[in-house]
Amino acid sequence: MTGISAIILAGGESRRMGSNKALLSLDGQPLIARTAACLRPLADDLIVVTNTPEAYQFLVADFAARLIPDALPARSALVGLYSGLRMARGDLALAVACDMPFLNPALLGFMLTLAQAGYDVVVPQVNDLLEPLHAVYRPASCTPAVERHLLAGDRRMISFYAAVQVCQVTAADVARFDPGRLSFVNVNTPEEWKRWQMFSSASKS
Repeated sequence: MTGISAIILAGGESRRMGSNKALLSLDGQPLIARTAACLRPLADDLIVVTNTPEAYQFLVADFAARLIPDALPARSALVGLYSGLRMARGDLALAVACDMPFLNPALLGFMLTLAQAGYDVVVPQVNDLLEPLHAVYRPASCTPAVERHLLAGDRRMISFYAAVQVCQVTAADVARFDPGRLSFVNVNTPEEWKRWQMFSSASKS
């Protein structure tokens, strides 16, 4: 596809994990590199939002990533999204967190196809909750909407959704591509990390 940006949010502090989640190694590869490798075939513009660019220089060499800092001093996932959308070169932008080790390219491609019908946001709904850090955004319409909410002090990830046209990907559509819903797995604690390491090893045996 052309005119697609991909945004990886790598600005979290990983307090519960105790170390940088993005650099945890799974199958010999840092989580964030797995994410970049999944997104790069779908996008011709890869952005990593980080305030510690020295930790991710390998992504510039390996994936031609652009490393950009948060555009505002307040730290939140919505600020990270806003920062990426401001710098996106594509008409559409995939946005994901850096700690999602089992992204599904087919599901992401399906979401991009939906977005090309004119939606501003395409977001899956899983267990009655939206997944805004596994979504497609249209920077031209979403960036100003996000900015208005941030300036008003509202940093909830879906705070701006009412101001744009949103397409919710149903659980049935998710199941067509990812019946186990592994796309939405993230890792926050050492216990979760150990469990998913074991899962990854078992799935290859």
